[in-house]
Amino acid sequence: MTVKMKVSPEPAAVELLRRYRNALDYAIRMVIEHKALTLSKAHALLYKTLRETYGLPSRVAQDCFREAIAIAKSWLKNPNRGRLPTIKTLRMWLTHRSGYRIKDGYVEIIGNIQLPVVGWDKRYDEYPNREARLVLRRGEMYLMVFKQIPKPEKYQPHGVLAVDVNEKQVVVGNSSVEERIETPIDRALHYKELVERLQKKYSDSRYNAWLRRRGIRRRIAHFHRKAKNVLEDWARKTSCKIAKTAGQMKYAVAREDLTHLINALRKLPKSHKVALLTLGYRRLSWWLDWQAEKRGVPIVVVEPRGTSTTCPRCGAKLREVGHRWMRCPKCGFEGDRDTVAVINIERRALLKMGGSLATPTAPQMTDVAPNRWGEPMNRPKKGALWGGEEARRFIS
Repeated sequence: MTVKMKVSPEPAAVELLRRYRNALDYAIRMVIEHKALTLSKAHALLYKTLRETYGLPSRVAQDCFREAIAIAKSWLKNPNRGRLPTIKTLRMWLTHRSGYRIKDGYVEIIGNIQLPVVGWDKRYDEYPNREARLVLRRGEMYLMVFKQIPKPEKYQPHGVLAVDVNEKQVVVGNSSVEERIETPIDRALHYKELVERLQKKYSDSRYNAWLRRRGIRRRIAHFHRKAKNVLEDWARKTSCKIAKTAGQMKYAVAREDLTHLINALRKLPKSHKVALLTLGYRRLSWWLDWQAEKRGVPIVVVEPRGTSTTCPRCGAKLREVGHRWMRCPKCGFEGDRDTVAVINIERRALLKMGGSLATPTAPQMTDVAPNRWGEPMNRPKKGALWGGEEARRFIS
């Protein structure tokens, strides 16, 4: 686990970060050029130069060529590698005790640099510190401390919470109950549109020097960060909510394997494709897996093919008879497309875990005509999943 610690950006530390960035760029080029991919070769090739030319302290110089070796190996293993990797951000690799120490409200960095600690997460102080990264971002300095925290043991699940991700909603539930969580895709696309307007306006021939306008560049960068932060914050909070609820109910979390979704997106209309790429399914799945590991919640990954178009009763292919409203031509089952996906994900997860298949109890609406130009007229009860004891009694 990484614990973020905010420290005061002292001028000496900022200057050390700049020297480290230049030294790391040089070290990466030399390691790749001379194929010095071992510590002994890199030490003989780079240590003296890093100490004398770039003025790095002894331990920082060793951490510098260690990081250069790691970056070079990663670049060389990439079959589609392009230009040589270049370091743009100000950050530094530090080894615990020999590179940095934390005591008495200060972070001591080798080279007699003391950084007052502004704030940190005290919940994990009992766990020992390991390697760290000193990072400078937009005038604020952070020490990212890595801590090795034992994983909680996974329990034996009593059921499954299935997660179906769409452009507008994330549907969480099973054959008994479901909850729909709105995605912030509209807000994120709004900031993307603002960026496109600025770029279109200032790339006009009347603004030949628009790239040199620092105010416009800063505003564009701000809107890009805003869109990313909106989606990142939503993914973290949503994954935490799902994992926490599953842990309270002693349920497993099941999600679809959307690794190769990008291949299917190429066939979609541009607006729909841009929205899905902006939302980033991988972001939510990554945080969901991380929260599940953190809380000891079993996670099950199932095959996504046909989850929303397969009848959960007889297995026939469903037909769309309204807006996201599906009907089985064989057994007459009807349901919302997302509800069908949640039930099928639950069934596949139970089958993968070796448990018995539960009989689907999705609301049967054959007596109700769906609204062909809008949402279906009836829905499963919303909000039940997060209702605490009432929801648990309902599910059990």
